[in-house]
Amino acid sequence: MAAGAPLDIEREAWTEGHRVVAGMDEAGRGPLAGPVVTAAVVLSPDTTFEGATDSKALPAARREELCARIRREARACSVGAASTREIEHLDILRATSLAMRRALAGLDADPELLLVDGKGIPDLPDHRPLVEGDRRSRTVACASIVAKVIRDRLMERLSPRYPEYGWASNKGYHTPEHTDALARLGPTPHHRRTFAPVSQFELEL
Repeated sequence: MAAGAPLDIEREAWTEGHRVVAGMDEAGRGPLAGPVVTAAVVLSPDTTFEGATDSKALPAARREELCARIRREARACSVGAASTREIEHLDILRATSLAMRRALAGLDADPELLLVDGKGIPDLPDHRPLVEGDRRSRTVACASIVAKVIRDRLMERLSPRYPEYGWASNKGYHTPEHTDALARLGPTPHHRRTFAPVSQFELEL
């Protein structure tokens, strides 16, 4: 089992008097299809979800287990999303920012410190970017888990409507199976037409 992300940043912030420390992460910036989903999570010092780490390093069953606990037991947890059309209109970075702002708006606690995975997000309120944050901060790791589980479920629910694309397994990412279906069948309404190779196959139809 993957070792949990550390709590050093959170403990330091709590010691300094920051009572509400929120972590944020996204799932779905890279796929060819589907929304980008974000999560914001606030932990309390007595509920820290041992073993939480980068969602991609955890087995699916463990992610599901942790996601259920985080959503039930965290001090606050909220999910936001930006649709395929919003991604096309705004670009993926700004759509991710929009989804994060929606997740923040759904929190029932105002963060005094906001930790965000990556190099920084435009138009997001004052935040501390953390490269590989889902491995460096357990709060960010929890957000990573929730965002990935929710997005995976969305793609699994869409998959029976478009079985040839294999979304139940590839979740909309660029795989040989997915690319082959695009070449044969063209894009669905859930494909990001501004992403290569989706745009290429659409032009060839």
